[in-house]
Amino acid sequence: MRQFEMRRRNFLGGLLLATAFGGRSMAAAPVVGKAAKIRGNVRRRQGGDEERLAIGGAVLDRDYVLTSTNSFADLALSETRLLLGPQTELLIDSYIAGQGGTLELGLGRMVFDRPEGLPKVDMAVRTAFGMIGVRGTKFFCGPSRAAFAVFVERGVVSVRGGGVTRTVAAGEGVDFSSPGAAPSEPIRWGQARIRQAYASVGLR
Repeated sequence: MRQFEMRRRNFLGGLLLATAFGGRSMAAAPVVGKAAKIRGNVRRRQGGDEERLAIGGAVLDRDYVLTSTNSFADLALSETRLLLGPQTELLIDSYIAGQGGTLELGLGRMVFDRPEGLPKVDMAVRTAFGMIGVRGTKFFCGPSRAAFAVFVERGVVSVRGGGVTRTVAAGEGVDFSSPGAAPSEPIRWGQARIRQAYASVGLR
C-alpha cells in the first residue's frame, strides 16, 4: 500500500504539473461540456484558477475536476456522460466532440456512458493501473473488491497494464491487484457487484 500511495502521489503530481504549466489559461481553453448534475462539493481547476462547479457550469478542455467526500458529479461532454464518485480526481486531458480524446483518472471511480446508435469515438482513459481503450460504450472503472477494476456493460474495451492487454466484452470485468500489475482474465460480474459499483458513482 505504501508503494501504491507513492506511485499515486507521483502520478497526481504529474497531472498537477501538466495542468499548471503545460495547459492553456482558463479563459483560453475551449468549453467541451457542462455539469448536468452536482451533489456536494465538486471543484474544477485549471492552471492557478480553481472554482466550485455548479449545475449548468461549463467544463473546459484541460479541466481538472475533483469531488469531495459524499460528493458526485454528472458531466455531459457532448453526447458522452461521465459520472464521478466521491473523492475522485479526473483530468480532461483532451476532448473533441464527435471524435474523442484522453481522460486521466488519478483517483476514485468513474462511469463512462455513450448511448448506443451514436458514431463511435476514439477515447482513452489513463490510470495509475493501466490504459483503457474505448470505442462508444458504457463501462465502470475504479476500486471494486480489488485495488482497481474495469467492468463493461455495453460495447467492448481494451485494458492494458503490466505489458498485458485484455479485451473486455459486455458483462465482463477485470481486476488489478496493484499499479503495474497485469489485469486479470475477464470474468462475468454478478448483479450484486454491478449494483455496488454503480452505486459508488451515484447510479441506482
